[in-house]
Amino acid sequence: MDLIPAPRVARLDEGGRRFAFGPEPLLDAGPGTGTVARWLRRELGAATGWELTPAAAGAGAALRLRVDPDVAGDLGPEAYRIDIGPDGAQLRGASAAGLFWAAQTLRQLLGPDAYRKAPLPGRTWSLPYARVVDGPRFGWRGMMLDVARHFMPKDGVLRYIDLLAAHKLNVLHLHLTDDQGWRIEIKRHPRLTEVGGWRPRSRWGHRASPLWNETPHGGYYTQDDIREIVAYAAERHVRVVPEIDLPGHSQAAIAAYPELGNTDVVDTTALGVWDDWGITENVLAPTEAVLRFYEGVFEELLELFPAEVSPFVHVGGDECPKAQWKASVVAQERIRELGVDGEDGLQAWFIRHFDGWLGARGRRLIGWDEILEGGLATGAAVSSWRGYAGGIAAAEAGHDVVMCPEQQVYLDHRQAGGADEPMPIGYVRSLEDVYRFDPVPPKLSPEAAARVLGAQANVWTEVMENQDRVDYQVFPRLVAFAEVVWSQQPEPRERDFAAFEERMAAHYPRLAAQGVDHRPPGGPLPRQRRPGVLGRPIEGAPPNV
Repeated sequence: MDLIPAPRVARLDEGGRRFAFGPEPLLDAGPGTGTVARWLRRELGAATGWELTPAAAGAGAALRLRVDPDVAGDLGPEAYRIDIGPDGAQLRGASAAGLFWAAQTLRQLLGPDAYRKAPLPGRTWSLPYARVVDGPRFGWRGMMLDVARHFMPKDGVLRYIDLLAAHKLNVLHLHLTDDQGWRIEIKRHPRLTEVGGWRPRSRWGHRASPLWNETPHGGYYTQDDIREIVAYAAERHVRVVPEIDLPGHSQAAIAAYPELGNTDVVDTTALGVWDDWGITENVLAPTEAVLRFYEGVFEELLELFPAEVSPFVHVGGDECPKAQWKASVVAQERIRELGVDGEDGLQAWFIRHFDGWLGARGRRLIGWDEILEGGLATGAAVSSWRGYAGGIAAAEAGHDVVMCPEQQVYLDHRQAGGADEPMPIGYVRSLEDVYRFDPVPPKLSPEAAARVLGAQANVWTEVMENQDRVDYQVFPRLVAFAEVVWSQQPEPRERDFAAFEERMAAHYPRLAAQGVDHRPPGGPLPRQRRPGVLGRPIEGAPPNV
């Protein structure tokens, strides 16, 4: 059936029979299925021209939707079952989410043209007689999108939510703030976007590149934009995890409000939003005033990201240089007052403060694996990015973990070793490499393995200046990643990549129908290349650390 991700059970009728839809099929939507019914009318209706009129009592409906908790079995609350026969298709989900994933499978079964925005003339629609029973391996199946380095307008974010949902991914981690830009409106601190949302120019290529794009770059999401993004995601059973970076990666905030920086060490009034890539020395000052400022930021953030959609809040916590704290009288006095272990203890103090603050408001803190340094509160979770090691340490210590090791699932890393790869970054991570990624390293004990919530692929955008570049880096590798985190898989070396490639041959037309500017299997098209723009390729196989 060429389904991606591969389902647990997929049985086709041996006689090859098919159910042919009439010109105006009816829709029988049972209790609790309204959101999926609306989605089918909007999305399938656009591609097919169907109205999907509600079926009257006793009338035969070609599409039937049910929420049925009994479907869960041992497959969990996101499980679903599809039965297609002479009466049409019945979709049952253990929950509304499971039913929505069933609808995604139905769309795949209808063929690539089911992804179009208008019906093609003369197109008819049918489904094979079949049974599909499925449920996910992990509850956290995500992608991190960096909108701080290069801003993605709201419509692009909504489009990526649709692309995640089409592949049964259910978490969008939005990296909203960094040295190079602040992308979310905070009403009590308007300069965060008025000043921090814009930089005068951008490095073109890797930070070692001598080239510059001299066009000012910026943008931000209004609070109503964020509410729309969150609501759009919730309707598609995608959780949004907002990230506000601290205490490092904060120069855009300091440029907007210089008092947030280490004013006894550097003239923070002279700082602007950073126009380069990498790690800047300008970090937040360890003061009570800074804590109060960011508490105000998080108060507005929590209102925009309700707990039922966004139970986790990401605080970054990574790559915080300590030079300014070492030189700062204020920071050194703070270390003595708190009795913490030097500058590393200050960083841990920041994280512990907001872990408690968020926990008191019913949220869970998550941060990059550096937050383990100096101790971590019990309820906090860890995004393990520097390799598996941080995730292993966190899980063995009783913390929940999301695996996203850069050596395996950073999609800004190049896809092949050829000279035509645009602005090549990092290790070669081919489609097959991503397909053989496993979020649970074998050295984890069974108890610790249960702490792995799932995984996410991270999309850092320093060298991705627009949506097409993001598409090129993300697809088709995100498709392989989606199968890794959804489907039950054998050990990485035993996975049937050849069979996956065969299914991908049917999936490329689906991507094309959605307007995804993916990397072709044979390499980049001429318009996808960036000749002469320096990247940072790393040779050899990535370490498994």
